[in-house]
Amino acid sequence: MPAVQAIGVSRVDELAGYIAERLTRDGARCAAEWHNPVGTHTRHFVADDLLPERWASDVATAFPQNDQIWVTRSSFRERKKTFAKLEQTDPLIADVTDAFHRQPVLEAVQLITGIASLEADPELYAGGISMMGKGDFLNPHIDNSHDASRARYRRLNLLYYISRDWREEYGGNFELWDIAVKRPRMITSKYNRLVVMETNKVSWHSVNPVVVNKNRCCVSNYYFSKASPEPRDYYHVTSFVGRPGQTIRRAWGRVDNYMRQWIAVNLKVSRGKSETRYRK
Repeated sequence: MPAVQAIGVSRVDELAGYIAERLTRDGARCAAEWHNPVGTHTRHFVADDLLPERWASDVATAFPQNDQIWVTRSSFRERKKTFAKLEQTDPLIADVTDAFHRQPVLEAVQLITGIASLEADPELYAGGISMMGKGDFLNPHIDNSHDASRARYRRLNLLYYISRDWREEYGGNFELWDIAVKRPRMITSKYNRLVVMETNKVSWHSVNPVVVNKNRCCVSNYYFSKASPEPRDYYHVTSFVGRPGQTIRRAWGRVDNYMRQWIAVNLKVSRGKSETRYRK
């Protein structure tokens, strides 16, 4: 049965209220996890049971499985399906995505992380929904440093996993790496789990290959700020390397990153601009 919407409250605001309350209620633990990362230098926190089960179940049911809508990425860097034009999906998917853009959620995340003046990204530059099936993966990478206009720095990734009964042994799990990209800390892509991580010049992260005939589904949002996370300004494109043992991919990754950085800086062309939410 669909979740019952509170009278006089929009569904987006109701969802935002649940998320903000959940993060606030567990704020001390989340802040301690954020400021004392284990197994990685990248600050992050995990919040399980983010939404009440009635809402999480509805989101999982509404998540699109139709291959026709998806934009497929396939290269040495990654293999996955993404989509950002959420008006073409069940309205609940747009609503749960937009809930992360509401001020109560922003404020709750700011209190946990201590990062001030965070701004949401309703245009979903590089955000939206993603789906990964058997054989899909996302190699270690650092995210593009800025938004589409290069006016704001990307500061946080918010990853909400919505695949029922997902297990560690299925693969498709989130990984945070050391600076040398030799050892990962793995976080299972557990149903109704939110992972929030910082993004900067050394926040290497990835998704290990899915090894079962199931779909690993995720709602992704990003927070930005006008202030640089470093003492000085900088810019870089999304940059990939191979996993440990993938010697050729690691070598080619360095060449590929250099070429795309040169194009982005000199020709002002960067990955992802054509897939934003409202672009026709």
